[in-house]
Amino acid sequence: MKQSPSHKHNNESKKNSLSKLLNDKVKASVETILVISGVDCSEEVAAIESSLKATNHVREVKVSILSGKSTIQHDGQLSESKLIQILKTSGLSAQVEGSLNKLNEGEKKLKLSSVIVSGGFTGTGLLTAWLINPSPDLLIQIIYGIAIISGAWFIAPKAFRTIKQKRFDMNVLMTVAVIGAIIIGEWAEAAAVTFLFALSELLEGYSVSRARRAIESLMELSPLTALVKRKTEVIEVELSEISTDETIIIKSGAKVPLDGIVSAGFSSINQSPITGESLPVEKKVGDQVFAGTINGEGSLEVTVTGKAGETTLASMIRLIEDAQSQKAPSERFVDTFAKYYTPIIMILAVLVFLIPGTMTGDWSIWFYRALVLLVIACPCALVISTPVSVVSGLTAMARRGVLIKGGAYLETVGKLRAIAVDKTGTITKGLPEVSEVITFTQQSSQEIIKIAAAIDTHSDHPIAIAITDYARKNNITFSSCSDYQSKTGRGADGTIDTHHYFVGNHRYTHELGVCNEKIEEHLHEIESKGLSVVVVGHKTHNGCSGNVLGIIAVGDSIRSDAKSAIASLHAVGIKQVIMLSGDNQTTVNTIAKEAGIDQAKGDLLPDKKIQNIRELIQKYKYVGMVGDGVNDAPAMAASSLGIAMGAAGTDTAIETADMALMTDDLSKISEAIHLGRRALAIIKFNIAFSLCVKAIFLILAFTGYTSLWLAILADTGATLLVIGNAMRLLSSKKSNFSSN
Repeated sequence: MKQSPSHKHNNESKKNSLSKLLNDKVKASVETILVISGVDCSEEVAAIESSLKATNHVREVKVSILSGKSTIQHDGQLSESKLIQILKTSGLSAQVEGSLNKLNEGEKKLKLSSVIVSGGFTGTGLLTAWLINPSPDLLIQIIYGIAIISGAWFIAPKAFRTIKQKRFDMNVLMTVAVIGAIIIGEWAEAAAVTFLFALSELLEGYSVSRARRAIESLMELSPLTALVKRKTEVIEVELSEISTDETIIIKSGAKVPLDGIVSAGFSSINQSPITGESLPVEKKVGDQVFAGTINGEGSLEVTVTGKAGETTLASMIRLIEDAQSQKAPSERFVDTFAKYYTPIIMILAVLVFLIPGTMTGDWSIWFYRALVLLVIACPCALVISTPVSVVSGLTAMARRGVLIKGGAYLETVGKLRAIAVDKTGTITKGLPEVSEVITFTQQSSQEIIKIAAAIDTHSDHPIAIAITDYARKNNITFSSCSDYQSKTGRGADGTIDTHHYFVGNHRYTHELGVCNEKIEEHLHEIESKGLSVVVVGHKTHNGCSGNVLGIIAVGDSIRSDAKSAIASLHAVGIKQVIMLSGDNQTTVNTIAKEAGIDQAKGDLLPDKKIQNIRELIQKYKYVGMVGDGVNDAPAMAASSLGIAMGAAGTDTAIETADMALMTDDLSKISEAIHLGRRALAIIKFNIAFSLCVKAIFLILAFTGYTSLWLAILADTGATLLVIGNAMRLLSSKKSNFSSN
């Protein structure tokens, strides 16, 4: 049927609209990463976001104080140079990621020089006024003027930029206060305020740089080149040019450049930079190695499994850099507080000048007090208190092989009151083995294994793998069954040679109605030893009846560190540790008792695990769930904090969890909780201390018992104190985590 012109036109319009929509989506997906000079606190972050979002082409802006980078999502119509130009017009220097970073170093030297000059001339002015009395006004003004200009050259542009963006921040407060002091002839105070504020800004930048260097040290763990085996020769190649499946040579004492699998050789590798393990780990053919670790005395050939940007080390660094976007509740409070606080203080300062001035007629006195109010109200200490604490805490944990996805989760770690743990692979080693086979018919134990293995070969459950491995080790041949059906949390069914069989747990035998007194006695005896049971039986086609052919006892030994790890959780204040498992209740009870776990719940399907997590949250509010990051994902998602174990080399585990342990070391959880509580305490102290100092000096300013230079000295002192307090997290010794 021929289309009418109008119908054809409509189709063309739809196609054009669809094409435009697809093009728009493609354009909107362009991502540019820029390195920004001098990103030390939320004021710079706000300036970057405001500048870039002013253009319609930018969709999203993410700024990380820790990495000093800005990730910009835009429609592709802005080139890198144009984005840099937009930031430059707002007083910010930027460059493309990966280029030689000269901006920060040059600016740091310039800032340091200006602060030294400002301090020197401020001191010279005070000394001149003391030695020469009365001193020439012009000479004093010139000396203090140099001090003010040299100290204010990187503060005043920020203030101008902020006003242009119709915002007010601490730079505006300082600039207004200094100009006001000059107007009323208080040159000494104007110079002192400028110098002390510039010094405070310099030290604030230094504190962030120190935390930033801790992350840069992670980047330096991986070498820039690697020895690659190509054809008959070994050549040195840059990491970016190495593909997966290529073979690299790692000499003794060398750093591992890329993630891979050992294909030849034997050695011990120091994995502490990635996993936090204190002892080297032996590596043989088939074992995994990670970029950034250090080879021991042996030489290894490794097949590369991930390119330079895809290594576990690269994932760690990205996660830590992106953590800034996951702001802690206290950080969000401070940002919101500062947003409204600064303009309110500006209005209050005007009222302090006008109202008492009108009533008393002492305009100069109240103008001075209004200026003091502006200076002491500067929220430097408050604004910097939380970000530095969060950055220090996240970095300290990364050094210990624990990754936390941001400040929000760091605070949650510190608030945990209950921990739920999975059994297999968490409390136990996760490597179960067949320990006994019991038969109830004339069929031999080998035939029981043969039936179970034929069904279990379809499953990747640890117990199923244990049975198929046992069959292979004992040369028991088996074929794959047909009509395989998994019964979640129970077992599986399958057809072998026209006969329908099942393998399942204790609960499944009751559901099928095939359990009798004799079988129950054997099951209870096996489970009382802490072993798991796999019942093998014949099943009728309608599934309503059958008979048990045998029982396979499977054992999974408890981790050697499980008991001490659970004890350390109690030591750091965890009120209850509960085991949630799909295994039978008797087995779960036995293992829980051996590990020192408070409560154990077995026979749980995934939805029941979630229900138990929700009940714990109602009672304790903050609950962590420890699992492998994949099978326990629903329960981990329902918890306050999902914790994945053994995440090294496993992207899924890192993505699923809120906190990832790079090794299977349970004791890392108590370390993380201890540090989380320290970070939380430091954040609370810093915020409370900053607000108290402000409150005290605001009262003193209003009553006339403080001066401009004393106000800024108090603010600088408070800033230094909160920064130093936060930086203590970076220097925390590992031994500190063992005690509460």
